[in-house]
Amino acid sequence: MTQLHKSGYVSIVGKTNAGKSTLLNHILGQKIAITSRKPQTTRHRFLGIKTEANNQIIFVDTPGFHSGQKRALNRYMNKVASNAMRGVDVVLYVLDRFNWEESDLDRVKSIQKETTPILVINKIDKLDDKNLLLPFIEEIDKQKIFADIVPISALKIMNVDGLIQSICNYLPEGDHLFPSHQVTDISERFLTSEIIREKCINRLGDELPYRISISIDRFSDSDGVIYIDSTIFVEKQSQKGMLIGKSGSRLKAIGTDSRKELEQLLETKVMLKTWVKVKSGWSDNETLLPSMGYSLDK
Repeated sequence: MTQLHKSGYVSIVGKTNAGKSTLLNHILGQKIAITSRKPQTTRHRFLGIKTEANNQIIFVDTPGFHSGQKRALNRYMNKVASNAMRGVDVVLYVLDRFNWEESDLDRVKSIQKETTPILVINKIDKLDDKNLLLPFIEEIDKQKIFADIVPISALKIMNVDGLIQSICNYLPEGDHLFPSHQVTDISERFLTSEIIREKCINRLGDELPYRISISIDRFSDSDGVIYIDSTIFVEKQSQKGMLIGKSGSRLKAIGTDSRKELEQLLETKVMLKTWVKVKSGWSDNETLLPSMGYSLDK
């Protein structure tokens, strides 16, 4: 008997720092989404594609929902996340353990009739008392808003296969939409900007990472070497000094971290140059956001 092909779009949504990008990277078996312990790391919507036998899952990774932040960039990210819940076949609503609030319930109810929501309870490896897991699942299940509830640990790769099986149960029948070898829709140029931003986040304090944006001004290949020129934008002159560091030490470290990972990902030698420039108040200026790469039309 011939097995039917299945293919569909699956959005990964939830609050900031719930582990959405870590989950996607583990499912795909390679890094396409940057990760950090700091919230608001993911800013854009992009696709991750997993083809396995007759099933093709097209994941839509999104920024996390966050409240209490009113800057234009935060509003943009909330819109990206909200829009990603529409027009898809399945929505994975990812929780950091038991961090369930009324706002989560409202979001899921708003799309319940349009798609198939699955609750993903992440980071179960960090639960102090695992005996609380089943009562929590039973309490959520009483609300009858999720097609399935799946506890996992994305970091420890616990029950991720079970989650994939659950997703496949709800995929529509249809031909695959992408070649089986394709893993993402993002370009090497975009991935480069994200890698540099990740290294900035990891080298900086809590506040400054959310005031930086990366521009790739040159990305060219010559004689087996990729030459990359990048600009790191900040909002204030004082932030520029923090980013550069004493005698350029922090900027040099960011460049070294970025180059090493890029060489591993691109499998070739990379020559990376980075500059730091000030673009005052860009993250709270809706007019400037599209020129910085943040557009809902993208």
